[in-house]
Amino acid sequence: MTRSVVVSGVGPVSGLGLGMDPTWEGVCAGRCAVGRIQGFDPSGFGCQLGVEVEPYKIGKFVPKSHRKATKVMARDIELAVIAADYAARDAGLLTHGTDPDGGKNGDFKPTYDPARVGCHIGAGLIAAELDELTGALVEARTDDGGFDIHKWGSEGMQHLTPLWLLKYLPNMLACHVTIIHDNRGPSNTITCGEASAMLSIGESLRVIQRGKADLCFCGGAESKMNPMVFLRQQFTGRLNETSNDDPAHAVRPFDRSAGGSVAGDGGGIVTLEAKETFDTRGGEGAYAELVGFGASQSVHRQARNMAPDPQGRAVVTSVTAAMREAGIGADQIDLVVGFGCGVPGWDAAEVNGLKAVLGERLGGVPVVSLRAMVGNCGAGGGGVDVAVAAKALRERKVPAVINRDTPIEGLGGSDESKDAALRYALVFNMGSGGQHTAMVLKAMER
Repeated sequence: MTRSVVVSGVGPVSGLGLGMDPTWEGVCAGRCAVGRIQGFDPSGFGCQLGVEVEPYKIGKFVPKSHRKATKVMARDIELAVIAADYAARDAGLLTHGTDPDGGKNGDFKPTYDPARVGCHIGAGLIAAELDELTGALVEARTDDGGFDIHKWGSEGMQHLTPLWLLKYLPNMLACHVTIIHDNRGPSNTITCGEASAMLSIGESLRVIQRGKADLCFCGGAESKMNPMVFLRQQFTGRLNETSNDDPAHAVRPFDRSAGGSVAGDGGGIVTLEAKETFDTRGGEGAYAELVGFGASQSVHRQARNMAPDPQGRAVVTSVTAAMREAGIGADQIDLVVGFGCGVPGWDAAEVNGLKAVLGERLGGVPVVSLRAMVGNCGAGGGGVDVAVAAKALRERKVPAVINRDTPIEGLGGSDESKDAALRYALVFNMGSGGQHTAMVLKAMER
């Protein structure tokens, strides 16, 4: 596995905006997109804050030949489709999805042979839309208002469209992206909580390194702005229930006053390409080279693995593996884009692991967490992180750090965005089931 792999296009989608331009402007300005939830009435929840993606028309991102399929796209799927469209266009790729004629013109020739294009996208547990379920559940009521499973089967389900389930299968994110862009190479879906996007990018990296594809769409997307999804987040005990009147400071990653996280919509798709084929096609301006990847599993039996090992041993394992593949030492890391969800126990475990790897250098290395700005986007968060890290390397600029006025010992505090001689960036994510993943990006030579 000796092929070099570059990040050629990025497509972050979050409360900061659609695509890299508004995202980069937002992270450099330190803009916080957290606010009171507008998509549903959150007054019955302890936490009433979230991060919502701006209104959009999905038809704008889908070829005419595929627009009927938008009827079976849950919001998670839409976010992945939008992110993939931005990534493909950013990379300068001609696909069925970016061609104005949808590849129907007889002279159409895509940038890559579709058989050499893969797709790996992380997904969460997609919740059904309440309006759809309510109409069906009403027909399954008993006379005293209870639920009758037999009536549900004979009458209730008849109010759901025949293709209803296709809106909520996790693999549908990758399914629609591959159909739209005519990707016929290796495809997979990974569902490992917040680690999903980066695990999917790692899968694409390995596929390209093995020579099974030359280009891959990869990353993740998830919408947590659905009452049922939000309820599950409330049950985890990780949401901040004390800052409803101060949304701008609700998420305080790596800060000693941190009070919890905030859920959000979002995700990010990036395009990875073998450097040799990227150069052959005349590609210019790649963001970064993906030079190292590592993954590990945290074991914390006392918490039934729903919280990370306090010592951060899984952090050490994944980060060390990524640096080993990159062939670098701790003294060469110039930027860390961490998980930093703002939950004290999680942040402490992450810092303990980073301290074990980077030692005293950690205090002098910028450690950025985008959760303070875009919330916890679940399976999509890592995609945003990788996109921003790649952009930071290309621009040689560190994003702003916000809401860290009393940092955990060993870390720097809040700081403005600044120019810096960046060469290597470490990106790290932690999943709610204990999965950890890390990768090292290298700046392209100028």
